[in-house]
Amino acid sequence: MGQDYRRTQTTVSLINYHFVFCPRYRRKVLVGEVETRFKQLLNEVCTEIEVKILAVECDKDYCHLFVSTLPHLSPADIMAKVKGVTSRRLRQEFKHIGHLPSLWTRSYFVSTAGSVSSETIKRYVEEQKTRG
Repeated sequence: MGQDYRRTQTTVSLINYHFVFCPRYRRKVLVGEVETRFKQLLNEVCTEIEVKILAVECDKDYCHLFVSTLPHLSPADIMAKVKGVTSRRLRQEFKHIGHLPSLWTRSYFVSTAGSVSSETIKRYVEEQKTRG
């Protein structure tokens, strides 16, 4: 009942992905203003490509992103857009990471909500920041 179904004119779908991705060399760059700006850019990118963010949480050297999407976008499409835009813009805006050739590694983890409920994944992502 609490699921978020996405609708187009001809399709009703429930496609949720949980992504985990890291800065190159696990650099601890997702802090302070960089983390805040990253989340703003993430919202802009996801809005542009019609991906709904269900939960997002960052630690210094990784990001958990839980999204709902339409069937025409693959996980690779989503990550290419998210990583490409955020890497370019963050490196332009923050001098201390501007020298990096890219911000993100080429790899990422992705899983569907499958046998785990959306609420469980969302709670897990949100609790990452509070873990010691």
